[in-house]
Amino acid sequence: MPIAQSAAVSSPKKQTATTLAAPPIVKEPAKITATVQAGQPATLESIRNEIGDCTRCKLHKGRNSIVYGEGDPKAKIVFVGEGPGFEEDQQGRPFVGAAGQLLTDIIEKGMKIKRAEVYICNIVKCRPPNNRNPEPDEVEACIGFVKKQIVAINPRVIVTLGNVPTQNLLGTKQGITRMRGTWQEYNGIPVMPTFHPSYLLRSPGEKKWVWIDIKKVMERLGIAVPAKE
Repeated sequence: MPIAQSAAVSSPKKQTATTLAAPPIVKEPAKITATVQAGQPATLESIRNEIGDCTRCKLHKGRNSIVYGEGDPKAKIVFVGEGPGFEEDQQGRPFVGAAGQLLTDIIEKGMKIKRAEVYICNIVKCRPPNNRNPEPDEVEACIGFVKKQIVAINPRVIVTLGNVPTQNLLGTKQGITRMRGTWQEYNGIPVMPTFHPSYLLRSPGEKKWVWIDIKKVMERLGIAVPAKE
């Protein structure tokens, strides 16, 4: 598997047979319409301005940075992760630690496109303590902004990384082990769930499944898939 950075929006920061811990699921999250005023679609910049110095949930108390997201505002692919880790909180950018390097390798070495050509964000924009999964109230406070970002970008494909974004964006209780590799849909946009890079760091033997999933995304977008791996 050939899995071995980008215009940032400034910030004012797992297939196995084993049972995976179930993340929180937001029940009927509040719908946030992607408009700033009548007839004016929201932009990534206006959404960031709306977030401001957010105190909508308790995660703001321990954060160093709001990690908004980064990449091409007209990207064909949006990758949605779970939440920032230590490095992300320090730098104010998504996926810049070890898991982020693996994701970058998937994009650049596997898909043969630049990281700057995709858009990367998380379900929550502040780091949960000790890198735990975000809690339901935390997801509920933040997921509306992620949905706005998706509307503003209007990608051709969304790739959800891990249980939290998969279950909360798709409104399902199914775990990522069952969901990965199967095409789903979010508001008319095809969604490919796959394992989170942090899971692959713990279980490198599972990388083959992510490559299978990523090849499906490449085929859907007309990106050439290597004949030999």
